[in-house]
Amino acid sequence: MSSVGKADQKAAIDAASWLFNVVTSVGIILVNKALMATYGFSFATTLTGLHFATTTLLTTILRWLGYIQATQLPLSELLKFVLFANFSIVGMNVSLMWNSVGFYQIAKLSMIPVSCFLEVVLDHVRYSRDTKLSIIVVLLGVAVCTVTDVSVNAKGFIAAVIAIWSTALQQYYVHFLQRKYSLGSFNLLGHTAPAQAASLLLVGPFLDYWLTSKRVDTFNYTFISLVFIILSCTIAVGTNLSQFICIGRFTAVSFQVLGHMKTILVLILGFIFFGKEGLNIQVVVGMIVAIVGMIWYGNASSKPGGKERRSYSTVGTKSQKHGALSESSDADEKV
Repeated sequence: MSSVGKADQKAAIDAASWLFNVVTSVGIILVNKALMATYGFSFATTLTGLHFATTTLLTTILRWLGYIQATQLPLSELLKFVLFANFSIVGMNVSLMWNSVGFYQIAKLSMIPVSCFLEVVLDHVRYSRDTKLSIIVVLLGVAVCTVTDVSVNAKGFIAAVIAIWSTALQQYYVHFLQRKYSLGSFNLLGHTAPAQAASLLLVGPFLDYWLTSKRVDTFNYTFISLVFIILSCTIAVGTNLSQFICIGRFTAVSFQVLGHMKTILVLILGFIFFGKEGLNIQVVVGMIVAIVGMIWYGNASSKPGGKERRSYSTVGTKSQKHGALSESSDADEKV
């Protein structure tokens, strides 16, 4: 295949990966919003455990059918990943409870500079001026359309810091593990989902009781609420897979920056399906600024020198690492 053909194929797969992530992420947010706000199922951590349990079931079936090859991931790496991932989930839930919505949104935006810091320090990535400016524009636009009331307290600030760093580390580790061990997205999910499901289903009911003063086992499970729970778990498989695909093909920073398109879409669909309260000129301007920043980032980071790795933090030559990336991408293309 010619270089032009390969470039076109890569661009098509990249676009499909982002679309897959956007559709599943926006879908699960809307389903969970209906599940929690309309039907009162407020057990977020337990629900996330069910998501990973469903993902584990699917990866087990696919491995049994031969669609996923057996791979190796050291136990120490798995434990570190699960630690970061679970602290991220718990930290975000606790941060939302203890902080105002405005500060919670600021905390989510802070993940981008933290992810940049990790890439600069651990992977020696260098960003061009345009790439840096485009990230600032995205942050500004999303902040304008999502940050309203801002109040913070000591314990809420600590929870937010834990959530920010653990989320950034978890997303960095997705890319790192796929690159280092030549793992496809389904392979990595097959290793991490069972551990996350077991730990979250064990801790989730107690954490949810602490956060909501309600017990998951005494919830009034109606037919329609069960349908929404099953729907949420089904969509979550796609959300988990698409996150690993996107971070594996790109980086955690690109996933965070371009991922804010999901924030914009959720706002728009929220106004369409749940009423137009809160829709004003400030929100519209913020959305436009954020979208311009995302387009700028995509253009700037794809140019030569826009975002480049000067050296690799792990042992091996640049050509060897490029090979690992190619193998990981190939594995995802076969899924």
